[in-house]
Amino acid sequence: MKYTAIVLAGSRPGRDQFAASFGTDLKALIPVGGEPMVRRPVRALLASAHIGQIIVMAQAAERIAHELPDDARIAVRESADTIAATILALCDDASVDWPLLVTTADHALLDAGMIDEFCRSAGGDIAIGVVEQRVLLRRFPDARRTWLKFRGGAYTGANLFALASPKVARAIQVWRAVEQDRKKAWRIISLLGPIMLTMTALRLVSLDDVLGQLSDRLGLKVRAVRLSDPLAGVDIDKAADHALAEAILKGRA
Repeated sequence: MKYTAIVLAGSRPGRDQFAASFGTDLKALIPVGGEPMVRRPVRALLASAHIGQIIVMAQAAERIAHELPDDARIAVRESADTIAATILALCDDASVDWPLLVTTADHALLDAGMIDEFCRSAGGDIAIGVVEQRVLLRRFPDARRTWLKFRGGAYTGANLFALASPKVARAIQVWRAVEQDRKKAWRIISLLGPIMLTMTALRLVSLDDVLGQLSDRLGLKVRAVRLSDPLAGVDIDKAADHALAEAILKGRA
């Protein structure tokens, strides 16, 4: 089975100060390792045997397309203003081949090994890639990430999602309600009600327990894929992330 890869390379409304600090108005075009950031995850996807077509979604589609590898498997399309709206549009698009693997342009350290590990383990209706805190901090003890804390461990997202079919639209509709607060774990878990929120805060439930409750609410099977490579948990959202990525690519981290 091959996935259609979706690379989210859009921009948030307003001026992006982070991008501007690198002389561009598009985050996806920030240079990493001497090339536009978006090119790196796209190249990793091209190298994976689990990926068929690649669709890069961006508001500035022509500018992004100009920076991508020359490969017939790559298409660039105009994205909506939000991630939720972009994915919902794909759910309604009969020309899109499922299942989908969704990642982001700022996943500059993504490689084919991570993609293959994720695809081999993905299952159900929705699979979410995560990296455990102890795995990442063992290599990068000073790294600052957004941690979701549960009984048995804390996790950060790996910006990898497998979506099995268009019926995941019901989950995207729920996600839309908290999209602007996606970095705030309590807002996401609050969707499951105050009891689950309290139990999570007290670390009485595991990540799998929470996803089991979410599966029941959505009528979809949602599962986590724990990735072994700590680099899967490093994306580039701020200057410190960029410095870490550059150090890793130069062999200094």
